[in-house]
Amino acid sequence: MTITAAAALWYLPFVLPLCLYTAFTDMREMRITNQTVLALAGLFLVLGLITLPLPEYGLRLVQGVIVLLIGVLLNAAGVMGAGDAKFIAAAAPYVPREDAMLVLMIYAATLLGAFCAHRLAKHTALRRIAPHWRSWDQGNKFPMGLALGGTFAIYLILGALRGA
Repeated sequence: MTITAAAALWYLPFVLPLCLYTAFTDMREMRITNQTVLALAGLFLVLGLITLPLPEYGLRLVQGVIVLLIGVLLNAAGVMGAGDAKFIAAAAPYVPREDAMLVLMIYAATLLGAFCAHRLAKHTALRRIAPHWRSWDQGNKFPMGLALGGTFAIYLILGALRGA
């Protein structure tokens, strides 16, 4: 794991609530809000200056722009929602390039768990806890913010515990 424990500890108190809010709003409304994405990106602009050397900070910003462009293309192709693409782009600068494969592995596991948990809740009495959430009635559509927010939170928690 390349992220430093110190950087992850700086990010966690600010980013964790945004990850949880992303999961919640995507399940409730089937959307990831622009305010959440802007807050995530804005936090990196400040916290990145504290946690990273200036050259690395610039590279991470470029990394975020590249991920945003790829996300826009995937959204245009109908592969992912616009909110998903924006959230991934806003989260990308927090992750060192060397940790990209680790994040993808965390994402795969989180996606599987989130999908199973959401479908289980959707088709059982657990649905009564939040009967008006839009994600229950979207057919085969799945609130990816649940998996994306979870992935980013898990990555930062692991970084705080096991980071460089």
